[in-house]
Amino acid sequence: MRIKFVFKIFLVALLVQVILGFAQIPGEIQNLIDQGEFSRAQHLMRLKLATELEMDPLQRQLISFEIERLERIKKDFTRTADEILEYIQRYVPDATVDDLAQWEQEKSLEFWVIDGEKEYFKWAAPNLFRIDKELKKIKMEKDGPGKAPVYDRLADLRQIIQAANESGQRYVNPVRVKVSYRLAVNENVVPAGKVVRCWLPFPREIPNRQTHVKLLASEPARHIIADNDDYLQRTIYLEKPAANSSETEFRVEFEFISYAVYQKIDPQKIKPPVITAELAPFVAERPPHIVFSNDIKVLSKQIVGDETNPYFIARKIFKFINDNIPWASAREYSTFYNISDYVLRNMHCDCGMHSIFFMTLCRLNGIPTRWQSGWTTKPGGGGMHDWGEIYFEPYGWLPVDSDVGLINSSDEAEKWFFLGGMDGYRLIVNDDYSQSLYPAKIHHRSETIDFQRGEVEWEGGNLYFDQWSWDYQIEHLKP
Repeated sequence: MRIKFVFKIFLVALLVQVILGFAQIPGEIQNLIDQGEFSRAQHLMRLKLATELEMDPLQRQLISFEIERLERIKKDFTRTADEILEYIQRYVPDATVDDLAQWEQEKSLEFWVIDGEKEYFKWAAPNLFRIDKELKKIKMEKDGPGKAPVYDRLADLRQIIQAANESGQRYVNPVRVKVSYRLAVNENVVPAGKVVRCWLPFPREIPNRQTHVKLLASEPARHIIADNDDYLQRTIYLEKPAANSSETEFRVEFEFISYAVYQKIDPQKIKPPVITAELAPFVAERPPHIVFSNDIKVLSKQIVGDETNPYFIARKIFKFINDNIPWASAREYSTFYNISDYVLRNMHCDCGMHSIFFMTLCRLNGIPTRWQSGWTTKPGGGGMHDWGEIYFEPYGWLPVDSDVGLINSSDEAEKWFFLGGMDGYRLIVNDDYSQSLYPAKIHHRSETIDFQRGEVEWEGGNLYFDQWSWDYQIEHLKP
């Protein structure tokens, strides 16, 4: 069934190129946006939408979303310099405004000048202590070690490797999980009685990897589950009238079995893949986020050098990301023009951005890669997470998690586990990004790339993340 998606991906890529080629933000408006003059830019865009009635539909859609994109940026950049400095001084008492300027210059402290006011990213202060190595040490020393994690990753990986080696099987150590998911629209956001449309995450069915998917319950009971083959971002769709002066709740319960993956790789057996029609999309650019810019090409040459073995090329890219691009909270993906370019220029990002950056560099070097994401379900609590898959000839598609990166171990199999292996504590919802939902969404999505939290709308428009809440609970069952 993957063949069918190859053509879908090409069509999506073609549409993006059409949009980029013929539908663009007018130059004077783009200049205002680049200068941080959001209100003036939004005013001019609204004026164009109201007066240019013959505007091309793609252009109208682009401008309409750009107005929304700027609003979303404003919601992510809400901290003042005083608030940032107050947080930093908990760990660095003598920090000053001059220090802020230095960290800003280093791209360690993220800000945006919006309508003449400097606004910091809402997670900029905690991120500073994730990005700056010296400050990270200071914070760790002051905060102490904290509670020991419930999940022992290294012990789990050792069991996976042992089970795979002893059985000769790639898919081992099944984990049966029950998930309870709740989404609640804030009261009085939608007029009482108006229909609220809701899409919630639902497990994909993947032979050997994620199986025995079973819906246990939903509220409301009437539902539509997206076809597993036709929709790579899988959803369960629900709708109900908005409640009167109370939250409007949607719930779903399901279970599934997830398998850990480990494939012992012999680098000498790996050869450059033959790029068939099926593999071609996975070595191609995919604007706007996977683009082989000149700067990306320069970095790739610095990382890869003269290496020609696809596995060792991937290892070099994997290690570069591990060593040089720390995890940090990121603003909403829908606000980015080009994620791979952002990562290159800022050298910090979250899990999904790690994946896109890894995919970009691998594809540039002729190594097929594709997206995968959903949630983690590890003991002690799970969360949203993105990773991917990489194609090595003769092994085929294998999982890869460039965000987890290298494991601190002297054993090579353990150290490089996540370049070709995966733990079983995963819920796979997405086998691609920026895919159509089913039934089709009418209004702009809140999350234009990933699909994890859900999507909600009513006849009056999309409901953004600040208009609803979600809760995700996991229970591990006996296999």
